[in-house]
Amino acid sequence: MLELQSLYRSFRGIPAIADVSFQVAPGEIVGFLGPNGAGKSTTVKIVTGMLRPNDGRVLFEGQDVSKDMVAFRAAFGYVPEEAHLYNYLSGLEYLQLVGRLRGLGEALIEVKATRLLKLLHLESWQYSPISSYSKGMRQRVLLAAALLHDPKLLIFDEPLSGLDVVSARMFKDLLELLAAQGKAVLYISHVLEVVEQICSRVIVIAKGRILADAAPSDLTKLMKLPNLESVFAQLVEQQETRSVAQEIVEVMQIANG
Repeated sequence: MLELQSLYRSFRGIPAIADVSFQVAPGEIVGFLGPNGAGKSTTVKIVTGMLRPNDGRVLFEGQDVSKDMVAFRAAFGYVPEEAHLYNYLSGLEYLQLVGRLRGLGEALIEVKATRLLKLLHLESWQYSPISSYSKGMRQRVLLAAALLHDPKLLIFDEPLSGLDVVSARMFKDLLELLAAQGKAVLYISHVLEVVEQICSRVIVIAKGRILADAAPSDLTKLMKLPNLESVFAQLVEQQETRSVAQEIVEVMQIANG
């Protein structure tokens, strides 16, 4: 369904990503992992049309998305890492706006928006301005907006940020159901335990290049490591965190004179 072909993007001559290629098939939940600065955000911005690659292509259902970005945007839902919302709108007004931009009819928008807000425990807040919402509530509004038009492709960037335990559990269940319905899901997260539980495949990127693309269980077996967190740390040559933490404590304890 979604295919990235040899994406390359540089900023001021410095490569941010190079030869990034992978696919997300219908019914598949693919985890996209990497340390800060690895190239995840650049890749996602290219996929969603916020950036253009210097080279390479993004295909959706076999078609180059740059040929008709409007049609492609109508086919995916996106929950960004940062909840940039119109704070002066209420949750219901925001979903109404999104629905209209998606070309949905007013009656359909009303039915879907009110039901989604109720199911996401936002019914009592639906007329309140988003400026009064907590981080988790804003995240749930973004989730409702991404699902409103029943997209074929879903892109979630740190979707559990700010969610309470119950909402996070519901979201994991929702992901499984979406995949069962044939939706393609690209899931970006730093919460490796969750990724290991829900993703059928994991792509690891570091320094702008893909280092691994396999099922979590295959990666742990191949590298003879106990879990995905250990695999990730080794692949990206992550510093030994305990020693870094110890050095931070030692710097804190330096006294004057």
